[in-house]
Amino acid sequence: MIVDDNPIVRRALREYLECADDLTVVAEAADGRQALAGARAARPAVTLLDHRMPVADGLSVLAELGRYTSVLVLTSDGSPQLIAQMLRGGARGYLVHGEFDPPELRRAVLAVAAGQGWLSPAAAAVATASVREQVSRELEASRHRQVQTRYGLTARERDVLDLLAEGLSNAAIAHRLLLTEKTVKNHLHHIFAKLSVTSRTEAVLRWTGHR
Repeated sequence: MIVDDNPIVRRALREYLECADDLTVVAEAADGRQALAGARAARPAVTLLDHRMPVADGLSVLAELGRYTSVLVLTSDGSPQLIAQMLRGGARGYLVHGEFDPPELRRAVLAVAAGQGWLSPAAAAVATASVREQVSRELEASRHRQVQTRYGLTARERDVLDLLAEGLSNAAIAHRLLLTEKTVKNHLHHIFAKLSVTSRTEAVLRWTGHR
């Protein structure tokens, strides 16, 4: 199914795709609402989905479309934010106009139909950055858990250390955690003892994994 509010784009895509013996266009739609109706009726293996459309844009119907068809986003918007949103929303592929030729479009459709993914260079860069960010977060969380387990830190002491690492003062930490400054000082006293350090800087360095 081809979903695009521009009839010229839809016609060009249909003409190219139907030249291939292994591809058939079973439906077209000019907006997100029509796309949902078409997906329910035709159950296409793959839907080429534009983003900017009247009535309902591509992102707003992506999740629902995914119940009936595999979605390959085909749009002129290559912004990292939209790419990330579409991929998180369930799109199996993302192509940006101007970054692919007709043979690649055919390969992308067949790949998505087979349950695989297909990303334009811009989309691949966003996906790679997202994976790296996730791995970094997981490593940081793992490091914190190791320190917490090794030194017997309590959950509240971990909260205090997190804010200490952000550079907050005792007063600011107390305000953020709804504690008194005296309680924060007591927590820091216990933290320093458990980590075998004598200063805020040493505590932060050990907590963040630099020592």
